Amino acid sequence: MVAKCEAAAKLVQEKGVEVSSQAIGDKEGAFVWKDTYVFLMDLDGKMIAHPINPELTQRDSLVEVKDTDGKPMFVEFIQVAGNRGSGWVDYMWPKPDDENPVVKSSYIYRVTGTPYFVGAGIYK
Repeated sequence: MVAKCEAAAKLVQEKGVEVSSQAIGDKEGAFVWKDTYVFLMDLDGKMIAHPINPELTQRDSLVEVKDTDGKPMFVEFIQVAGNRGSGWVDYMWPKPDDENPVVKSSYIYRVTGTPYFVGAGIYK
């Protein structure tokens, strides 16, 4: 996941947000593998690209979204990207096609010199 996030961040730096968001948002693309994927957000909490739930990009911000335990995980994503540049965030989230939440851990990676970050999560 770390390598995929670094590759996605490099793409954003080299090709810009418009081109990279199409690649990251492609459900059949290089940033979707096994049971995970890379997503692209900005530091204001707007989802720029999401290959599995593209409707998330239609919202102005996701900062109000909380996990099933009430944790504002998108706020934590922003804090990790903005303060540390990279790191892991754990939260409770249901797997696709399942109602029961399980621990999910997402790696967050800031795109250097931009107001963007990428992330990829895995269910534990």
